[in-house]
Amino acid sequence: MLRIYFSDFWPELDQKNNYLANALRKVTPIVIDNANPELVFFSYYGNSHMKYKCPKIFYTGENLRPNFNTCDYAISFDYPVTKKNFRLPLYALYGDVSLLCEAKNPEEIIKLKSKFCNFVVSNPQGAERNKFFKMLSKYKKVDSGGRFMNNIGRTISDKLAFIKGYKFTIAFENSSYPGYTTEKIFQPMLENSLPVYWGNPLVGRDFNTKSFINIHDYPDFDTVIEQIISVDKDDSKYAAYLQEPYFTGNIPNEYVQQGNLNNFFKNICNDLPQIEPVAANSKHRILANIAFCKRRALELTDYSIRNVRRLINL
Repeated sequence: MLRIYFSDFWPELDQKNNYLANALRKVTPIVIDNANPELVFFSYYGNSHMKYKCPKIFYTGENLRPNFNTCDYAISFDYPVTKKNFRLPLYALYGDVSLLCEAKNPEEIIKLKSKFCNFVVSNPQGAERNKFFKMLSKYKKVDSGGRFMNNIGRTISDKLAFIKGYKFTIAFENSSYPGYTTEKIFQPMLENSLPVYWGNPLVGRDFNTKSFINIHDYPDFDTVIEQIISVDKDDSKYAAYLQEPYFTGNIPNEYVQQGNLNNFFKNICNDLPQIEPVAANSKHRILANIAFCKRRALELTDYSIRNVRRLINL
């Protein structure tokens, strides 16, 4: 039973039932242990993780880089995937990605799209998306249902239900960085509302860029808006986007395939000191403890050497 703990996460995190705990549970039995964990997951909401001396995994849902001087492993947005770093885009935590592989009927979808474009933002930060919202609004009203720039007279409570009837969704990240892909593009895809995406310039590693309007493929916002207007006026052009699978080859990308995260956790577990099972009698118990102590000493020595090497490379 592996003792783990989640430190410095958002307050509403359920220690026992969350994406990371459930994924790790597929690899090894776990128990939440605040006092003496063998493995700590920590995020960016504080520094309480510093009191733990066991191996640590840094997790970020924001555009932050892992610091391997403070963590042994990381689950981040960054490329490449290595033994120390697993790229897990945030949208994987927002629903079953396999839903995007279901067959689409463009004609039926178009019948449901009675409204032009939506914009759901609560964070005023993000100069690019604010600028784009104002520019596109000069063509037609863009319905803003979030707390920021709200123009529909109410703040929506169900984003997916809200965007379902719209042809387009402004799907901008709050910042741009290679690998930084969140739920912004995933949610409109779930409702077959054509995303107008800006953020990760390498978003093609996540999704088929023929299935949405990828601003990174255009020289400027004016050209993007010309394309939106053209598609808005021609259902055949809109249908062409809908006919494309969201994932290249209609197969979820490597970063959100559960087996790859499982393998990442397996490698971590293999690196951790293993607890010897209780022996059946005293003699076997003594021999088992001796063997465990010898192995633990070798593992701690190796762990110390790796830490020294890491410090040397600072």
